[in-house]
Amino acid sequence: MSHRPTDRSLREGVNRRDVLLNGSSALAAACIASMAPVSITSAIAQLPSRRPHIICIVADDLGWKDVGFHGSDIKTPNIDRLAQNGARLEEFYVQPMCTPTRAALMTGRYPCRYGLQTLVIPTPSKYGLPTDELLLPQALKDAGYRTAMVGKWHLGHADRKYWPRQRGFDYHYGSMVGEVDYFTHSSANVRDWYRDDRPVTERGYVTQLWGADAVAQINAHDPKTPLFLYLAFTAPHSPYQAPKEYIDKYRHIEDPTRRTYAAMITCMDDEIGKLVAALEKKQMRENTLIAFMSDNGGNQTALLAGDADVSNLKLPADNGPYRGGKGMLYEGGTRVAAFANWPGRIKPGEVKEKIHVVDMFPTLAGLAGANLTKGKPLDGLDVWSTISSGAASPRHEIVYNVEPFRGGVRIDDWKLIWRTSLPSAIELYNIPQDPSEKTNLADGNPEKVAELQKRIEQLARESAKSLFLLDAFGAVKSAAHGPPSLPNEDAYFTRGD
Repeated sequence: MSHRPTDRSLREGVNRRDVLLNGSSALAAACIASMAPVSITSAIAQLPSRRPHIICIVADDLGWKDVGFHGSDIKTPNIDRLAQNGARLEEFYVQPMCTPTRAALMTGRYPCRYGLQTLVIPTPSKYGLPTDELLLPQALKDAGYRTAMVGKWHLGHADRKYWPRQRGFDYHYGSMVGEVDYFTHSSANVRDWYRDDRPVTERGYVTQLWGADAVAQINAHDPKTPLFLYLAFTAPHSPYQAPKEYIDKYRHIEDPTRRTYAAMITCMDDEIGKLVAALEKKQMRENTLIAFMSDNGGNQTALLAGDADVSNLKLPADNGPYRGGKGMLYEGGTRVAAFANWPGRIKPGEVKEKIHVVDMFPTLAGLAGANLTKGKPLDGLDVWSTISSGAASPRHEIVYNVEPFRGGVRIDDWKLIWRTSLPSAIELYNIPQDPSEKTNLADGNPEKVAELQKRIEQLARESAKSLFLLDAFGAVKSAAHGPPSLPNEDAYFTRGD
């Protein structure tokens, strides 16, 4: 089950769409007629008449149930409205940690392909997402999009070659490492706050500053040029901090950590509402695709809370019926709240079809008419028909993660979690029948176990070595964190770079 044949067909599909979006109708018809056994009318009907503006919003450590459209008591009216009027992606999967998910989104490739499969990039570490990977903003920029990022990066911070503006974004405002204090904008007492590679000093709450800047990007944009905006919040990742007026809205929640966590989510929701209002005022909303997801499930482990000491707190995230949370290969760590909304182009309703975060790259690039032939073979599949109309997903496999000491893969209904570190463990679940992963069926299904183990072994052989494990300094220091190894500002600006 190599990923290469799938990628070849994917590229052909994207190239066809590129012809439809940018070429003459006669040429498009000729290409479709010669390349696929499908009617020209039906093929063209599935494609937009013009390339959309694309806004991709990522929340950080958001619990699956911590949004109103999944039944939460946390108020998220703006998110809920977008979800109810769009496709609620109920089997949307990500990687179990922040850096791997963001890398998968940016590359369309599993993080094990390039060494980012283990945990996150620790603040003292110097590695990043390898520069020979083609990123989504690079592909969209080549297709004529203006590319802007507002928020958290966490794909390399110690060297500017890893930073957003060096990886395809025309503009970036935000932080580079995994978390910052919401009011001081610092990590381990080191300021981590930049606009277009230059450090800035500002006052304000992180979520509100990023929301306001995203609105400013919309207000200043010329709608004639397609826009890709990547808005990556840190909310509701620890440290659990929020403005008093938001915390006061949840006086009825007894637990103070859950109260603040709820406030963080509602604040993020308000900023998303302001963004939608700006799109409407700019008359861009009808041609804008908004995609929303969390980077992993809500955190239930104090050791994965980052720099903040939460050892004495009851962690507040709620992953609903799903087992586990952030860092785990169970559904609670990898199945996340997600939706896509594009008025008139996406049919409202639940989509109960498998989609992996790597699929966003070819799907969005396809809508943009981007050419992906410069990049490496993709693991992602174009799932536009699944998102837009609820059609059957082309995806039959979910790769939760593959590392030297564990792996998780699902093929169709069956999911295997294989821990190879001693004492080893094998867990097999039928996800449609047992989404909460309560009954381990491994002993009674040895052939299915062997099939999925074989797939994990194949992925492991194709994997690059884990950069986290190779980075001895980062691996030793990660548990305690420490100051981020950001470039020396004085030296950088003295050179005039």
